[in-house]
Amino acid sequence: MESPRTTTVLTDDGCRLEAELAVAEPERCGMVLCHPHPQYGGTMRSIVISALFAALPSAGVTCFRFNFRGVEASEGRHDQGRGEQGDVRAAVRDLRSLLAPTSPLVLTGWSFGADVALSVVDDQIDAWYAVAPPLKFATGLDTLAGDRRLKLLALAEHDEFRSPAEVQEVAASWVATEIEVVGGASHFFVGRTDRLVELAVGLVGRLAS
Repeated sequence: MESPRTTTVLTDDGCRLEAELAVAEPERCGMVLCHPHPQYGGTMRSIVISALFAALPSAGVTCFRFNFRGVEASEGRHDQGRGEQGDVRAAVRDLRSLLAPTSPLVLTGWSFGADVALSVVDDQIDAWYAVAPPLKFATGLDTLAGDRRLKLLALAEHDEFRSPAEVQEVAASWVATEIEVVGGASHFFVGRTDRLVELAVGLVGRLAS
């Protein structure tokens, strides 16, 4: 596996976003990683995103992480999850162009990033992996709910922002949706990121088998 390299994403509305790419060799799958809320300190280097970005390439997953508009070196301004959907679409487009045609693409996010990821229903996505989505910033969930592509939700047992039971209630009617509650975890998954990596590797194994 080569060292991660810095790159940029150009959105349809002209924002240049800071990004990093970690290429897996051999490649089994690709994954776009969306970070937590920037107004609460979230960046592409936040704990869960960094753990996945560091661990997954050795499991054959080419990872693409980026900073939403207005975060660190990314242009633009925070847009309450609206413009950020365009950021995700651009990142998905760029990673898809780098992957082999047979490699599935998983759209992954944590917290605010999970909500934004779940709001983006794009033909280039093969599955979603949402870590602790509060389901407060997501839009268009009725469309996602009926989509037959796989959706894996990893919830924290002791989430401070939205209880697993509340998220499970919202997602109860979604098709092709699996929910895993990570025991002992808070919203920040300190000491439990290993379980999030395990879940990601398991998801990839099913998509890329």
